[in-house]
Amino acid sequence: MLARLSIRDIVLIDRLDLGLEGGLSVLTGETGAGKSILLDAFALALGARGDGSLVREGQPQGQVTAVFELAADHAARAIAKSHDLKFDGDLLLRRVQMADGRTRAFVNDQPVSAQTLREFGSALVEIHGQHDDRALVDASRHRALIDAFGGLGGDVAKTRQAHGSWRSAQEALAGEQARVAKARLEADYLRHAHAELAKLAPAAGEEAVLAAERTRMMQAEKVTGELRDAHGALSGEHSPTAELSSLMRRLERRSAQAPALIEPSVKAIDAAIEALELAEQTVERALRDARFDPRELERAEERLFALRAAARKYSTPVDALAALAQKFQADIAALDAGEARLIQLAKDESAALARFSAAAGALSAARKKAGARLDKAVNTELAPLKLESATFMTRLESDAAAPGPEGIDRVEFWVRTNPGTKPGPLMKIASGGELARFMLALKVALADQGSAPTLVFDEIDTGVGGAVADAIGQRLKRLAARVQVLAVTHAPQVAARADGHFRIAKDMADKGARAATRIAPLAPGERREEIARMLSGASVTDEARAAAGRLLERAD
Repeated sequence: MLARLSIRDIVLIDRLDLGLEGGLSVLTGETGAGKSILLDAFALALGARGDGSLVREGQPQGQVTAVFELAADHAARAIAKSHDLKFDGDLLLRRVQMADGRTRAFVNDQPVSAQTLREFGSALVEIHGQHDDRALVDASRHRALIDAFGGLGGDVAKTRQAHGSWRSAQEALAGEQARVAKARLEADYLRHAHAELAKLAPAAGEEAVLAAERTRMMQAEKVTGELRDAHGALSGEHSPTAELSSLMRRLERRSAQAPALIEPSVKAIDAAIEALELAEQTVERALRDARFDPRELERAEERLFALRAAARKYSTPVDALAALAQKFQADIAALDAGEARLIQLAKDESAALARFSAAAGALSAARKKAGARLDKAVNTELAPLKLESATFMTRLESDAAAPGPEGIDRVEFWVRTNPGTKPGPLMKIASGGELARFMLALKVALADQGSAPTLVFDEIDTGVGGAVADAIGQRLKRLAARVQVLAVTHAPQVAARADGHFRIAKDMADKGARAATRIAPLAPGERREEIARMLSGASVTDEARAAAGRLLERAD
């Protein structure tokens, strides 16, 4: 609940500190005393749009601080956790409004965005007034209110989970459909390219081997003639080997006559003959190695040129052609597998949709029952609020073609203000005073379900009096038994039922230089005087005081 509200330099408020308790607290005072300013300042602390005109004249900035006491499981703690904000005790919301229009927001003195501040504010406070469009008249919130009233949180969670699973299945199917569609467009190219490379059958490293072999054969072709001439010189009819052999034999026959002269010569000639024979063998080996089939050179060149042409065609190195062929084969296999996977994903999506449809259908039926119960509860409250001819109804429209995480239902609160008239949306049909009373009846019916811990009612008793004002007071008191209620009121019947009563007044500050709004809690005697003023006007009579006393006694 709201424990303290501090305001500094906002419009007519120079300095205000308000301590609040649970139950029903009322704010009363003359018109123009500053009640609306107080609520505007409070809304600023809850994340409402800032405005430099809110800053008290002559001041560089204004500030509003709201301190809340929270239960351990309150939703605001989860909001804090989601924003990495830490606090253990009370929750402090602070908003600084600069005169130039800029604002700064803080949660427990940790800077946050205005949007984050609004998240906290929505979980902590509901403000209801004749022209308020942030609370129950917001049709986008009606479905959540029905779910809370009917205790359908589990059904909603089940539907949300089923919707998430269905959306995931849809996305998976759409992704596979896009991939397969793209693959289908490339299928002819893939199959042709794979067939071409499969026929070519490239192998890693093949280019280097072919290039080396081609170079060897081309070089051999150039030197073969010289090798043949060398071989002819060493082994043909002009070979010196035969003549040297004949000379060596003749010298050997004469060796006995002069061994010292002949033996070294014989040895030298013998070595020369061996060298010539070795040279002949070497040349013969070179000729054998140089021997090749010209058709083999042609085949090597054709193969090398084919590989390099394919490499240029597919913009890849020759050595990568084999891997590219494997990739094309894998893409074709994936395409074939994708067709089968597409069928399975379509089945999965259909099954997920069926599960979601079943969950959404069950939730829709439960909402209809909850709506009927809410209609009965609200309509029971209308007669005492002088809306005995009016009818409240929960309009639920189901559209399976427009599914969402919370199901297929659109919920909106409608009313008929008089028999025989056409019903319509609450905000459009009800007048200002009627709207406030409809909202009060609705809030009483919803009090135990999903209510913020603090409810603010801004002059919802405007234009009514007597029994109707008393009925409003009774219902505000009933609400205050469950949540904290703060009401700005002009009705003495409402003020008499308060647990805490505050009077707002305007006096002159700064030695009469300018006005300032003040607020003060009223003691029992002061309460009677204030209620008497509300009954009689500016001049308080004894009869008004007696009537105020009776109102207080009856309220007690």
